[in-house]
Amino acid sequence: MAHGALMHESDDDVAVVIQDVTTGDSVKVVTLDGKEFGEVKAAENIPLGHKIALRGMDEGKKLIKYNRVIGLTTKKIVLGAHVHTQNVRSIRWEYSVNE
Repeated sequence: MAHGALMHESDDDVAVVIQDVTTGDSVKVVTLDGKEFGEVKAAENIPLGHKIALRGMDEGKKLIKYNRVIGLTTKKIVLGAHVHTQNVRSIRWEYSVNE
C-alpha cells in the first residue's frame, strides 16, 4: 500500500493527508524522510491537505506538528479524526516576536 499521509517528525501528533480520505480508510503514514510510522484508520472524512490525528488527545492538549506546539485542542480528539479549526485553536499569535 502506498502512503497516504506525511508527518514531519516522528513525535508529531498529526500528519497531513495527501489525498481525500473517507471514513474507515486505512491511511499509511510516513515521515518526510521515508520512515514508516504505521497505519491509521480514518474516523471521519478528511480532505486533501488537512491533518489526521495520529493518537487520541484530550481537550487542552498542546498539539505538536513540526516537532513544535502549533495549537491547543479545544475538545477531545480521537485517533484518526480530522484535525482542523473545529477542534484546535492556533497559538501562533500568542507570542511576541521579541520573546
